[in-house]
Amino acid sequence: MRKNFNDLNHQQVYPDDGIIELNNIPTHTITDETPEEFSCCSSLKEVFRKKDHEHDEQKGPAELVSFLELFRFTTRTEVFYMIIGTIAALAHGAAFPLMLLVFGNLTDIFTDRTFDLCKVNLTQYEQFCPPGVELTPDNFLNEIIKCNVTGVNGTGSPDFLGKIREQSIWLTIMGCATIVLGYFQVSFWSIACERQTRRLRETFFRSILSKEIAYFDINKTGQLSTRLTEDVNKVHDGTGDKLGSALQFFAAFLTGLILGFTRGWKLTLVILSVSPLLFASAVVLTRITATMTSQELKSYAKAGAVAEEVLSSIRTVFSYNGAAYELKRYEEHLRSAKLSGIRKGGLNGILMGIVWLLIFCVYALGFWYGAKLVRDEGFTIGGILIVFFSIITAVFSLGQAAPHLQSVAQARGAAYTLWNIIDTPSRININDPNGFKKEDLNGDIKFTNVHFAYPSRIDVPVLNGLSFTAQRGQTTALVGSSGCGKSTCIQLLQRFYDTIDGSVEIDDIQVNQYNLSWLREHIGVVSQEPILFHTTIKENILFGKINATQDEIITAAKMANAHDFIMELPDKYDTLVGERGAQLSGGQKQRIAIARALVRNPRILLLDEATSALDRESESIVQEALDRASKGRTTIVIAHRLSTIVNASKIIVLDKGSVIEEGNHKTLMNARSVYYGLVEAQNLHLKEDGGKKREDDEDDEDDDIPATHIYDRTRSFSDHRHGSEILPEKDEMTKKDNQADATVEYTGRSPFLQMLAMNRPELTVIIFACLSCICNGGIQPAFGVILSKVIAVFQICDASVQERRILMYILIFIGLGILMLFTMFLQSFLFAISGETLTQRLRAKIFRTLLQQEVAYFDQPENNTGALCTRLATEASDVQGATGVRIGTMLQNISNLGVGIILAFIYGWSLTLIMLAFVPFMIIAGFLQMYLMTGFANKDKKALEDAGKIAVEAISNIRTVAQLTKEPYFGDEYCKLLDFPYRNSLKRAQVFGILFSISDSIMFFAQAALFTFGAWRVEQGAMTFENIMLVLNCILFGAMAVGQTASMSPDYSKAIASSKKILILFERVPTIDNSSTAGVTLKNFDGEIDLKDLEFYYPNRREVQVLKNFNLTIQPHKQIALVGSSGCGKSTIIQLLEHFYDPTGGQIVS
Repeated sequence: MRKNFNDLNHQQVYPDDGIIELNNIPTHTITDETPEEFSCCSSLKEVFRKKDHEHDEQKGPAELVSFLELFRFTTRTEVFYMIIGTIAALAHGAAFPLMLLVFGNLTDIFTDRTFDLCKVNLTQYEQFCPPGVELTPDNFLNEIIKCNVTGVNGTGSPDFLGKIREQSIWLTIMGCATIVLGYFQVSFWSIACERQTRRLRETFFRSILSKEIAYFDINKTGQLSTRLTEDVNKVHDGTGDKLGSALQFFAAFLTGLILGFTRGWKLTLVILSVSPLLFASAVVLTRITATMTSQELKSYAKAGAVAEEVLSSIRTVFSYNGAAYELKRYEEHLRSAKLSGIRKGGLNGILMGIVWLLIFCVYALGFWYGAKLVRDEGFTIGGILIVFFSIITAVFSLGQAAPHLQSVAQARGAAYTLWNIIDTPSRININDPNGFKKEDLNGDIKFTNVHFAYPSRIDVPVLNGLSFTAQRGQTTALVGSSGCGKSTCIQLLQRFYDTIDGSVEIDDIQVNQYNLSWLREHIGVVSQEPILFHTTIKENILFGKINATQDEIITAAKMANAHDFIMELPDKYDTLVGERGAQLSGGQKQRIAIARALVRNPRILLLDEATSALDRESESIVQEALDRASKGRTTIVIAHRLSTIVNASKIIVLDKGSVIEEGNHKTLMNARSVYYGLVEAQNLHLKEDGGKKREDDEDDEDDDIPATHIYDRTRSFSDHRHGSEILPEKDEMTKKDNQADATVEYTGRSPFLQMLAMNRPELTVIIFACLSCICNGGIQPAFGVILSKVIAVFQICDASVQERRILMYILIFIGLGILMLFTMFLQSFLFAISGETLTQRLRAKIFRTLLQQEVAYFDQPENNTGALCTRLATEASDVQGATGVRIGTMLQNISNLGVGIILAFIYGWSLTLIMLAFVPFMIIAGFLQMYLMTGFANKDKKALEDAGKIAVEAISNIRTVAQLTKEPYFGDEYCKLLDFPYRNSLKRAQVFGILFSISDSIMFFAQAALFTFGAWRVEQGAMTFENIMLVLNCILFGAMAVGQTASMSPDYSKAIASSKKILILFERVPTIDNSSTAGVTLKNFDGEIDLKDLEFYYPNRREVQVLKNFNLTIQPHKQIALVGSSGCGKSTIIQLLEHFYDPTGGQIVS
């Protein structure tokens, strides 16, 4: 039945431009005119192709706002939170470098004890042992035993254990302080971020609503909706707890530098000689990330625009079998985003590898020069370690800050676009309080020498010196061919645009001098294509007058001939009309739109084909009502049906933007000129069609869909049985299934793992990436072992031996750096390939799955365009946030911890058990973060989806919103829906702050326990200081890895929540699979169709039977006319023939 869209030849699709400022408006030739006849196969393709056929933006460095500009929406309250959070973050960051002071003191205590033992026992060693044996703290005890010395003095250092306990107490105090500071850092920065983000969402949305209509002629509403979702989320990520963490690491960096310079400026300068290279790498990394992210976001915004226009026109797409073509358009933008993401991953890998190579070079250089200072200038080992690790902490802090700085850079890039949109001035601003307000508007209208061209096609003049008047209380009709400027006059009166030259006046005052909101409130408009909002009939009428009483609503409905059909609905005036009024017929929507215009009792009434969607009977009744309503007010009518303007006081004939004839009907008919020719042509047309009056293409909605909406969130599972009856029992089961669809929950196992399983084609890439991760993870504990050995080398008394050992370890450090250069690149690049491919595949499959669903799926209120576009943008993005590079980091951390634990057990199992006793607390804290964050994420996602519905609906129907002056209403409704996730975010900030602080402080307590117990073991002679350091380093690096993994809990929580919703969609079996190629294909289809005993009701409104025992035979090559009142089932038959729905009973045979 549907036209074969797939037979179209492939044509190049050009990417869209991003958001364009008004002073850079490109010119495209677009016409309002719709041809009388056109190829149905090419029309859909050309319509979408024109929208997508723009020159791509030149690639260049991403524009960024300044750091301070990120906080343009802060208030004093947020400043207070940020100040406290900043102080806490800085103090928290300083805690770890300050801990190095304690660590240095502990090292000196252990070293002093070793050499004290040497002094006490040296005489015995020289007496009983042969010369030539090298004495080191490592072999001292063993050599004494070999020499048969009867005992070793274990009390060479007085009060050894007491000194250790004193330093351990300081570690415990620091741990307690970290709990407090960590909580204030995370919770206060998160609270400040959530408050700002809420204000940003509100400001951005209200800013979009305040733009002049010309702005929406240039910028796709789908891209604006995507900006509201994805770009705002980027700003959110870069101004919350991640920024607090960046400040924490900055404080660690600064404190480390200060400690280094105060304790050993020479060694500090030597180590910092490499810092310019590290700094340059960080700058380049930030810039590349911002640029690539900006390009990636632009591609996703274009994909979002395609998705919105397709989903909002889903019946048209299905009618022309256009799903495959639209999927290609969507996937083209996904491919562009994928390439940007892969390039970003590869470049990030190279730069991070260079950073790690430089860090290992710093190790090598620092230990070489440190050993020289110990030999030549009498530095203590503890002092060297304090300086060295202070600088290393500073350098590491920069590395740890990099991901958070990336988020800040991404936020600056996203903010640049958002701020530009917010700051783009609107010459016609509904929120402007200035302007003239008359006490009594009379309604005299005057056009004087008006010249006008649409800003989006400034080279195509629409009005050329147009002049006419419309007297108060009279009806003036504008007629003429399509594109002559009729609708433009209506738009100029509402001040959607300003004239290029000439003036439009009401009561001798130019419209641009009136207060815009006041002016539009005194104008009632009924457009060619009525737009209703996704709420009740009553609320839609109230949009005309917000404080209208019930009696006024009913009166307006009766005047519009809508009251009777409304009262037949199950919920009457409380019936939900669906998205864009989809649950009502065209005629019913039109009558409600008329009632909405009449309820405000406007002084000026603008009717743009107000009766175009009504049947003959309804048209005559409504036309009579409009005639009555026009009395006492100025009415301007645009008419294609000339029969509707016979009684007009004045008829103005337009051609090419100028008046060519005017007068009343009788005068113009007697003149036998242009108007007479139009009337005669229309009458002749009627005769040739046997009295059937053909409409313009705008009147396609004459055939009506029965109107009602029962809000029971249903889904149809009835079988498609073309040519056979549907069993009542089967349908009863279907009905029960429908009632549970909206509340369906995913009950399968491992939803996130099922998402990852979509990466199977990249298995080889993933295997090599995992090997790189394991290698990277093993390097850290290996470094810990070598570090312990280096510390032991500093205790060697023989200078030549010490120098040889140091040189060996320097070469090992450099080798580890070179190895990490390659493995970091492979890890980042290969996981970028797998992660970006998964994201592309996932987004494409979600969109493909949506295009497979039956039309009834899109009739459900929770599946409107706004909700589906929001899900398409956020759910795949959430999964992406926990895959790819993030998985690589997680595997690296697991490898780090695993190898570290094995090495620690080898060198000191008792100490390792002490350290591991603290690990469960870190794991539990991380688990609680993930568990609690998942709960918050699920709740927030649903609330933000609801807010997204409001936003998309308002932006998509901006002209109707502007006509009704309902910009403040939609802004307020959007803000109300943000309240719930906002309150949740405040709770989340508290929970996250507590868990983060506990997790971050555990290592202080663990080290206090380690050194206390280790000192006791050393005192017993069962362990050396080198073993203690080795266990500490291995477990410390592993624990830091666990902490980093735990910090990803929010990302994984969102990924799991989104994975469940995605899998629910994937597992849904559509009643009618629009992508299926199964079924009979007739070689010779002559057009004969039999409809036998059809019964039907819409899945969303089963209480209303639309067709009952309907029989019709359509003969080949014959025209069949379906007539009847609105709601009688005409359009239903068309939709059944299109196979949008299956009949409830009976059969359709062709």
